[in-house]
Amino acid sequence: MRIYGVTGWKNSGKTGLMERLVTEVSGRGFSVSTVKHAHHHFDVDQEGRDSWRHREAGARQVLLSSRKRMALMTELRGAPESSLEDLLARLDPVDLVLIEGYKRDRHPKIEAHRAATGQDLIAPGDQSVRAVASDSAGTLEVDRPVFDLDDTAGIADFVLREVGL
Repeated sequence: MRIYGVTGWKNSGKTGLMERLVTEVSGRGFSVSTVKHAHHHFDVDQEGRDSWRHREAGARQVLLSSRKRMALMTELRGAPESSLEDLLARLDPVDLVLIEGYKRDRHPKIEAHRAATGQDLIAPGDQSVRAVASDSAGTLEVDRPVFDLDDTAGIADFVLREVGL
């Protein structure tokens, strides 16, 4: 399975870039899945719903299924967080998996960067960052390709070349 990441600091434009890349790449006929890392407690369930009640009662896994979708929720209950490799193994095969976050993992990635965050680039100290997408592309000095953050087609071309699609 081909994987490519979008990384960057908080409010750098990662999620917007991910959304645009999924639209662009899937619009070109490729199947795409995504993995998103969350740094905090999150819940995809709703308090009081049957599935929430099952988890609250102590179920380790709850599989919710309908004619339109299914969702598998796993409560770690003190177990360590799954590695990216383990999570990827759970996905159905697709042409490309786009990964948001996981900045410390070694897969190839593009860094989203907005000057307004005041954050330094990750790229200079991390060779797994293969390119930068920034709202200040013309002013960055970095030893790899730099794209305008809104150049979705150009970024998609780059990512697809990088993964051989």
